[in-house]
Amino acid sequence: MKRPFKVLGIQQIAIGGPDKQRLGKLWVDMLGLEVTGTFRSERENVDEDICALGSGAFKVEVDLMQPIDPDKKPAVHTTPLNHVGLWIDDLPKAVDWLTRQGVRFAPGGIRQGAAGFDICFLHPKANDEFPIAGEGVLIELVQAPPGVVAAFARLQANAS
Repeated sequence: MKRPFKVLGIQQIAIGGPDKQRLGKLWVDMLGLEVTGTFRSERENVDEDICALGSGAFKVEVDLMQPIDPDKKPAVHTTPLNHVGLWIDDLPKAVDWLTRQGVRFAPGGIRQGAAGFDICFLHPKANDEFPIAGEGVLIELVQAPPGVVAAFARLQANAS
């Protein structure tokens, strides 16, 4: 069973809390991450600061998220480690293959994410139709841009 795509590395982690300013006190003020942008979506009930550590193709995004309305879903603040994002070299092939293997995806399909990349989410809970899921963890698959794909290929070639 050969996979028609590669998971290249971690693209992001997303941390939720009731107040992103408090999250920023640790991640930005104390640990020195740089705020590189913001994202707000009523549909996804999220107000987030997008931070970064590392650089270039190996930059990892750390999203500090708070809900717009703490009484609505999705409740981005109720799971402190909200989700992990993985760079994928070919997102459409990955979604097609994983779906055929019985992996459950969250509603919404492939769409543009906060950082401008195409994304989709693996559901944290399996069901009868799709028996494979994140086992409690929301996992974001992120289409890696060509420069990231190339950088990971060079890294792998140099390690061989």
